[in-house]
Amino acid sequence: MNVIKGSSQYITEVKTEAKKISWPTKKVAVKDSVIVIVISLVTAAFLGGIDYLLSYLIKEFVV
Repeated sequence: MNVIKGSSQYITEVKTEAKKISWPTKKVAVKDSVIVIVISLVTAAFLGGIDYLLSYLIKEFVV
């Protein structure tokens, strides 16, 4: 019975805390998502370029 009482209290506290959440507007969420995607693409391109350059150098000078 103690487990049920503890679970009930936990769920009540979760509901109380969930009411305090301030969700971003759609405009803010879209803007932030675009920023994350652009930064990810730039980072991927940079790392891909470094990988390609290092692979080329290793093939030219080591192998």
